[in-house]
Amino acid sequence: MAPMGIRLSPLGVAVFCLLGVGVIYHLYSGVISSRLAAFRSQTPLSTQQRRTVDLRDLLAVSVEAAELGGKEVKQVREENALQEKSKGKTKEGANDPLTMGDLQSHRKMFYLLKNTFPEVMVNSEEHDNMEDNSIQWSQNIPGAISEKFKGSSDIPVESITVWIDPLDATQEYTENLVKYVTTMVCVAVDGKPVIGVVHQPFAGFTAWAVVGHGSNVNRRSSYNASPKKVIVSRSHSGKVKNRIRNAFGNSTTIIEAGGAGYKVLSLLDTHSSETSLTEEADVYVHTTVIKKWDICAGAALLTELGGQMTTLKGENIDYRGAPENEGGLVASVGIDHEALLKRLRGNTDNDKQ
Repeated sequence: MAPMGIRLSPLGVAVFCLLGVGVIYHLYSGVISSRLAAFRSQTPLSTQQRRTVDLRDLLAVSVEAAELGGKEVKQVREENALQEKSKGKTKEGANDPLTMGDLQSHRKMFYLLKNTFPEVMVNSEEHDNMEDNSIQWSQNIPGAISEKFKGSSDIPVESITVWIDPLDATQEYTENLVKYVTTMVCVAVDGKPVIGVVHQPFAGFTAWAVVGHGSNVNRRSSYNASPKKVIVSRSHSGKVKNRIRNAFGNSTTIIEAGGAGYKVLSLLDTHSSETSLTEEADVYVHTTVIKKWDICAGAALLTELGGQMTTLKGENIDYRGAPENEGGLVASVGIDHEALLKRLRGNTDNDKQ
């Protein structure tokens, strides 16, 4: 007798097919999931989710970078190992020097920032090809900074632009007029200066501020609304004196000084014990092209302390894009800034600094 075969009803056939499809789908989806997980593990985090940087960490690294660069600047000067060269002429025709202090400070500052925050845009006045991955952040958060930040303040990396000046006042540095020398770091967010660090390596003083969080420096107790003292560039003072005297009167004292960082500090309280680390001025005026790495840190300091730094036309400076600010600048704190601008605009000639 022939063995009986198994016969499935149409309903059984349908159930059997559905079970088969389910098994195949389960196996296939497992393969897809594992491959997708492997792809994600190889994809940079920045493409998977929005990357952020803690503002407190940015400030701590910025202070450390400025002070690390300052040590290089000071050591090169004290060893008289400047190896001075010229980068050419400025637009005003002055010599634009370059020293070993500029370069060694740049390497320390730039790579400390880049090694800590590799996705952040860092712009430096200097450039070289000696990459150094050994420079690492100490992970130290100074107590004064911790006091200002009680919690995290995360900033998207794509909104951040960092400007560093490894040695401000290089001309004065070569002349051993070291009181004017600073190293500076500025963090701009969406083009607005938010963190400013100005370090004086030969005085051992660091000023810093974070807009909206505080600063370790203060405004002076008083300023002259009709400025008695206006600080300008030492190396290109020229016709700016006429413009200032036409605006504020012949009795105005004009202070010629090196370094944009020093000039901003001259508007603030920089006393150490009984000694002021800078001359005191009421207003800072510059009438020609100036680079953003020269002024961004000072702008952040002034903003946090209720001051302003604008172009001569009163425009806010965007700290993104090209490094040149071609609109000149007026910087003040504790004074009616718009009134200063109106008086300076009253001089309509084309005097240049």
